Amino acid sequence: MHYGFDEDEEAFRAELRRWAERTLAPHYQADDKAAEFRRELAADMAQMGLTGLRIPDEHGGQDATAVIAGIAAEEVGRADFNAGYLIINTALISDILVRNCTEQQMQAWLPGIASGETVPCIMITEPSAGTDAANLGLRATPDGSDAWTLQGEKTSISLGMAADCAVVLARTGGAGARGVSAYWVDMSDPGISRSAFDDLGSRAIGRASVHFDGVRVTRAELIGAEGGGFVSVMQGFDYSRAIIGLLCLGAAQQSMDEALQWSRDREAFGKPIGSYQGVAFPLAEYATYIAGARHVCYEALWRKDAGLEHSAEAAMAKFWAPKLSTDVIHQCLLTLGHVGYSTEHKVGQRLRDVIGLEIGDGTAQVSKLVISRSLLGRAYAP
Repeated sequence: MHYGFDEDEEAFRAELRRWAERTLAPHYQADDKAAEFRRELAADMAQMGLTGLRIPDEHGGQDATAVIAGIAAEEVGRADFNAGYLIINTALISDILVRNCTEQQMQAWLPGIASGETVPCIMITEPSAGTDAANLGLRATPDGSDAWTLQGEKTSISLGMAADCAVVLARTGGAGARGVSAYWVDMSDPGISRSAFDDLGSRAIGRASVHFDGVRVTRAELIGAEGGGFVSVMQGFDYSRAIIGLLCLGAAQQSMDEALQWSRDREAFGKPIGSYQGVAFPLAEYATYIAGARHVCYEALWRKDAGLEHSAEAAMAKFWAPKLSTDVIHQCLLTLGHVGYSTEHKVGQRLRDVIGLEIGDGTAQVSKLVISRSLLGRAYAP
């Protein structure tokens, strides 16, 4: 068995780490305090090709593998966790558009995402439909033969305050998943209003509630087939969940590296605190867990690239990596002690930020449902 990254992947990781430390890390805490998405961030990431990773060459992207997208998320997560939302959103949305759109639609929409000029978001969650994503209430009512009018509300939308365009799921038919269609919506439409949440963490990404009041979309903005929106969009989450896992693990690994260095430098009773089992053993345990979770995430992405089924592995990555990363960062904060508890250190912000992805993009319970059905068979599982 060969396990490891090839030379190009390792070179990409090294280059990206240097760039992220220089370009992203200095803004991490300031952007959180401002609680506002910095538009320069999209341009900076586009220059590194990070907003076009999953976009074909002919549409301005990198045509990168899913594994490369995972490496990008992990390294960006070390420097600026919230910048990683641009990787999650652009990779997921690009994948959805490439799989379901016409050539004309891709020519119109993908280059802007790749260049950083278009910040996209995806709108699924509603006030009464989160985990039960097929139970959507936002309505797309026919308006002529080739148009619809959108009426309703979406909530908890990552990058919702900053997004220029959005993939919006709306009900065009009867109840259930087959009555849902997907549209590419220009967020400058006067019928759209947005309001920001005052969040515990990831304040820079502008999580929002979005209201649609008579927003008109045409068949040219329909993504895939009418009634096929739910299935086409949900398929993309199978691998984006592994990218989320690696984003969280990047923040955890950075915190671990800082705690390890502190354990070498800080002394108590005449010895480095790392020489005491009470300090060293928790770090050793969590380093082991990080290695295991990282393997699961990259296996899911490798399987995606190989054209293999990867839903269960992606679900494992999604429920395990964010929870583990929260626990790791908490332990690292305790290891740093009074230094870590100060807002001058980044570890406390990482803890607040990572918790958000224990909730977003699928709860642990949903992930475990996917895993159990894979293990037992649907007839024998919850």
